[in-house]
Amino acid sequence: MNKIIITIVLFATSIVSAQSQFEQGMGKAFQLWGEGKPAEASAMFERIASAEKNSWLPNYYVALVNTTTAFQSMGDKEKMIPLLDKAQEALDVEFIKHPENAEILVMQAMIYTAWVMYDPMTNAMKYSPKVMEMYARAEKVAPDNPRVIYGKAEFEIGGAKYFGQDTSAMCAQIDKAIGLFATFKPETPFHPNWGQDRAVEAQKGCKK
Repeated sequence: MNKIIITIVLFATSIVSAQSQFEQGMGKAFQLWGEGKPAEASAMFERIASAEKNSWLPNYYVALVNTTTAFQSMGDKEKMIPLLDKAQEALDVEFIKHPENAEILVMQAMIYTAWVMYDPMTNAMKYSPKVMEMYARAEKVAPDNPRVIYGKAEFEIGGAKYFGQDTSAMCAQIDKAIGLFATFKPETPFHPNWGQDRAVEAQKGCKK
């Protein structure tokens, strides 16, 4: 998850001279996140979201910041709950408006995945089908989105390893995702463009 932050924060250095308030605010939020201040970054994205209701990106990043922080807080379950609740609240605002946005669907899958990891024995049966539903919907909308292909494969690999199943088919999808990352171009510097480093790490794991 740290690599998500590193990748996204690189944008901040390229947009510090941006002119619009939206761009300045987004750049500042990314900078705060990169400085290890996720709560401050989340608050900044929330303020932008309240002012820029026509853009789904600020609430998306509220969800991403808090979900990423939750993944990093696996040893503190009490800390995870409010983080995931905040992530879900922000994403719900955009999900209603953009139910077929692949990035939002992937983000929802990530939140569900965090709940599975929060308590696998209790939550796996409840949330695992929902994770796969989100990835299936995202893949239908955007079959060449690398985060869709990678996220689905990573989740499936986790389940396959747990049950001692062969992961070769999922690893092939990781390879596919890496190829897609090489040609993926976000619509703007603020649109999601993370995940390649994580996919490469997963690929290394496949080869062990």
